[in-house]
Amino acid sequence: MATGIQAGDPYLRIENIIKYFGDFCALNDVSIEIGEGEFVCFLGPSGCGKTTLLRAIAGLELQTHGRIEQAGRNISNLPPAERDFGIVFQSYALFPNLSIVRNVAYGLENRKLPRAEIGTRVRDLLELVGLTGQDDKYPAQLSGGQQQRVALARALATSPGLLLLDEPLSALDARVRVHLRHEIRELQNRLGVTTIMVTHDQEEALTMADRIVVMNQGVIEQVGTPMQIYRHPATAFVADFIGKMNFADGAVAGEGRIRLGEVELSCDTGGFAAGQAVQIAVRPEDIVARGVAAGDTNAFSASVADLEFLGSSLRVDLTGASLGGQTLTADLSVNLMRELELEPGHDITVRIPPERITLYAAGGA
Repeated sequence: MATGIQAGDPYLRIENIIKYFGDFCALNDVSIEIGEGEFVCFLGPSGCGKTTLLRAIAGLELQTHGRIEQAGRNISNLPPAERDFGIVFQSYALFPNLSIVRNVAYGLENRKLPRAEIGTRVRDLLELVGLTGQDDKYPAQLSGGQQQRVALARALATSPGLLLLDEPLSALDARVRVHLRHEIRELQNRLGVTTIMVTHDQEEALTMADRIVVMNQGVIEQVGTPMQIYRHPATAFVADFIGKMNFADGAVAGEGRIRLGEVELSCDTGGFAAGQAVQIAVRPEDIVARGVAAGDTNAFSASVADLEFLGSSLRVDLTGASLGGQTLTADLSVNLMRELELEPGHDITVRIPPERITLYAAGGA
């Protein structure tokens, strides 16, 4: 893929983007760099600015302030037609009166390419997205998943340097969504096209992205790999938004020690002073119940308040005087539940590994 960038330079550079709609600030000084061939997800709740940022990259919304470079070229104020991207919308946006072949060929016909070349390219693309033999059908004759494949083929027809996906799977049912996200990721790997996908679905982002950009209220909270985002959330918002997270009120008891109710736990307290109130964050799967003895580091006794069957695992609510009346949720295997004969009202000894505890300033979630 020919570009005007030097080795090691980002393919897409977004610098200090600010976007106002009247008095409302949708994007507040957003900067990010994306490498060539990367698959990046903009992730966040509704209204966080992720779609506005995607539309600014496409030129569908002009930023109030800031600069966007693609392949070393300043595209900040270029109209969409002069930018190098293909886009797939949530609604597919197919032409209902055109056949599948004509929908995919649309951008190529606008470029006045030879008919034979267009035909070959369209056949290759339909094969690529698994729609060989559907040429003469119309969008209404296809399933939602098939329509999304057509939209993807159309976006890729002109061999764009950048592929933009705006919530492309949200209108599909769960089973098709899971299947298509693997197909899209495999296709992106094969083509090597730099891809940005907007989603509010954390599972989608975690399974598809090379890097995730977590956004909230017009700013970027954290950028990192799925593992970094999940294991080391930089803020309480990220910790709360990605996966299931326990939050409990506590205080720093001293260097390397915190207090949660009547329990004292060891963990990294760097950046927090003794006596400071903190939020203690622990993922349910990080609470250990197998082979725990009362004297183990960070072991404590708690009472089973509730059990929720999740299939292969069990979600257990733990509470009691030791936790100061607060509740922690643990994800335990069904086999372990049988071994321990867990039932509401039973006491259980659990431990939290020190490296699995994250601290945030009190009131940060």
